[in-house]
Amino acid sequence: MDLKVAKERIKKLKAEIEHHRYLYHVQDTQEISDGALDSLKHELLELEQEYPQLITPDSPTQRVGGQPLDKFKKVNHSQPILSLEDVFSLEELKGWSEKNQRLVDEDYDYFCELKLDGLTVVLTYENGILVRGATRGDGQIGEEVTQNLKTIEAIPLSLKSGKYNLPKVFEVRGEVVMTKKVFEKVNKEQAQRALPLYANPRNVAAGSIRQLDPKITASRKLACLAFEIITDIGQKTHQEVHQILTDLGFKVEPHSQYCPDLDQVGGYLKKWEAARDKLDYQTDGVVVMINQISLQKRLGHIGKAERWMAAYKFPAEQATTVVEDIKVQVGRIGTLTPVAILKPVRVAGSTVSRATLHNQDEINRLDVRIGDTVIIQKAGDIIPDIVKVLPSMRTGKEKKFQMPQKCPICSAPVVKPEGEVNHYCSNKKCFAVEKENIIHFVSKKAFNIEGLGPKIIEQLINQGLIHNASDLFDLTEGDLQPLDRFAEKSAANLIEAISSSKKIAFSKFIYALGIRHVGEETAIALAQNFGSLDQLRKAGQEDLNNIRDIGLVVAQSIYDYFQNKESQKLLDDLLSAGVKVMKAEVKSGVLAGKTFVLTGSLSSLSRNEAKDRIRRLGGQISESVSGKTDYLIVGEEPGSKYDKAQKLKIKILSEKDFLKLIEG
Repeated sequence: MDLKVAKERIKKLKAEIEHHRYLYHVQDTQEISDGALDSLKHELLELEQEYPQLITPDSPTQRVGGQPLDKFKKVNHSQPILSLEDVFSLEELKGWSEKNQRLVDEDYDYFCELKLDGLTVVLTYENGILVRGATRGDGQIGEEVTQNLKTIEAIPLSLKSGKYNLPKVFEVRGEVVMTKKVFEKVNKEQAQRALPLYANPRNVAAGSIRQLDPKITASRKLACLAFEIITDIGQKTHQEVHQILTDLGFKVEPHSQYCPDLDQVGGYLKKWEAARDKLDYQTDGVVVMINQISLQKRLGHIGKAERWMAAYKFPAEQATTVVEDIKVQVGRIGTLTPVAILKPVRVAGSTVSRATLHNQDEINRLDVRIGDTVIIQKAGDIIPDIVKVLPSMRTGKEKKFQMPQKCPICSAPVVKPEGEVNHYCSNKKCFAVEKENIIHFVSKKAFNIEGLGPKIIEQLINQGLIHNASDLFDLTEGDLQPLDRFAEKSAANLIEAISSSKKIAFSKFIYALGIRHVGEETAIALAQNFGSLDQLRKAGQEDLNNIRDIGLVVAQSIYDYFQNKESQKLLDDLLSAGVKVMKAEVKSGVLAGKTFVLTGSLSSLSRNEAKDRIRRLGGQISESVSGKTDYLIVGEEPGSKYDKAQKLKIKILSEKDFLKLIEG
C-alpha cells in the first residue's frame, strides 16, 4: 500500500471509528460488535505505525498514547469558573427567582440539569481539534490534564462542526464522572488485591484525572458529560446549548429538561428526588438556571456565584451512630473546637467517623453526651453535623462534656472572651496554633507549596527545624533527608517547591499571614488599595476604615496585626529569607478612589461590562448605597437604591452621563 492509498484508508477508518464512538458513548446505541470495532482500531494502529507521518492529534489511537508526566502544568482559564448559590427548599428557590425578576423586570423560563457529583473540566479546541483539557482548580487557575482527558471516549478529539461556523478557539465545560457500575467493579478489584476500598465514585474520578500516567486514567473507564459552551457562537438559550453540544459530538446529561415556569421546575425536582438512586451517576441535586442567555449576561454574578443559576440540594442524607468520645482541636488562632468521635458509619457515599460540635453552646443546645446515639447529617461533601440526639436510647452510662480549663496541647489556661461563644488557648506560642498557622501559610490560596502537608509540618516542628513560617525558607535537603517519608529526590523536590514559592502575589501573601477576619476577598481589597507591603505596614486605622467593605472590627484586627512586634519580626524574617512580594497594581485612572453603585438595566452595555470599565479606570464597585458611595449609575427601572441615594445626596448619573465620564 502506497502513501496515498494509506492516507485515504486512515481517513476512512478514523471516520468510521468516530461514528461508532458517537453512537456508543453519546447516543447509547451500538451498530457493530465490540470485536468488530476493536478490529477497525487495530488496523488503524498498524497503518499509523507503518506511516507515522500520517498520525494526527485527533486519531483514536492517541487516546492512550501520552507518556507519563512528572507534574501537571498550571492553566489560566479564559473565564473564571464561579460557584453556585445553594437552595434547600422550593421556598428558597422561589425567593432566588423573585430576586432575579426584580433585577431584569421581564418574564423568563428555566432549564434544569441534574447536578452531577464529579470533577469539572474545561476543554479547549483549536480549529475543531482538542488541544487542551484542564481541571477547574480554584476557578481561576487549573491544571492541564489533556492526555488524561483524551482517554475518555465520551470526549471528542475533533468536533462535528459541519452545521456550525465555529471560531478558531472553542471552549466547553463538562463534568467527568464514574458510573456506579464501574465504581463497584473498581472496588471489587481493590478488595481482591486486599487494598482499601474507595469512598465514592467522585473521589475515584477526581483521582483518576490527576494520575500522571494516562494509562491508569484509561483503565478507570470514566465518562464526561458536557454542560456549557463558554465561547459565544450565537447561542440564545441553554436548551439550545445542549443541542449544539450533542451535534458537535459531546455526550450531555439525557434527563435535562426545559421548564416554562416554577411549577414545572418543582415537578422536575420532586421526580428526581425520588428517582435519583436509579441513575447511572451520583447526584446531590439539580442546577436550575434561567434559560435565556441574554438575561444570564445581564444578571452576571455577585461575589463568587452566578446570579442566574442556583443549585437545589436534595435533602441531606442522614444516618444514626454513637458518640464514642468528644475531643478538642486547637485552630490557628487558638480556637478550641469540640469534635465528636463517632462509631464509623456510611452516609452520603462516604464513611464518617467525626462530626463537628462547633462550641460548648452547641453541645448544650443539643444536649449531646459521650455514649449518646445521634442522627448525623451530611449535605454534599462538607463535614457532617449532629442534628439530633435520641435520648430514649440512653442507658444511664452517658457522660456530659465540658470544655477543658487548660489547653489540651500546651496546658495553658483556656479563656472565653465576653460576648463570644468560642473558647481560646491563651498561649500564642501553642504548638497547635503554630502548626495550624504554618498549614494555612503553605495552603493552595496562600504560598501553595506542594508536598508540604500537615504531617510533614508536624515532623519539622517536632524536630525543631521550624518554629514559624519564615523558617521554611531556611530548610536544606540535608535537614529533610533524615526524616521519615523523605528520600534524596523527595527532599530535593520539596526544597525546590519552597524556593519556587518565594515570588508571590501581594494578595496571596496577605492571605497567607492568617490575620484574623481576613479572608481571600479582604486580602485582594487590601492589595488593590495599598499596592505594596510597605504601604500596608504603614497604614493607620483611618486608612483601613476607609476601604469599602472593611468594617471597624476587621480594620482593628488588621491594624493590631501590623502593630504587633512578633508580626513585624515575622514579616522582616520572610523578606530577609528572600520572599518577594509582588506589588499590586494600584488603582489609577480618572475614576481612581471613586466608588460606584449600579441600579436598573443599561441599554448600551451589560452590567458586567459597565463594572469592568469602572475597574479598568481605577474605580471600585459596591452592591449597596452608603455614605462611602460617590456615584449611583441609574438605568431603566431603578430599584430602591435610587431613593436611598437621593436621601444621602449621592451624585446620580444617567447612562448617558456615565458614558461621557468614562469616555472623557
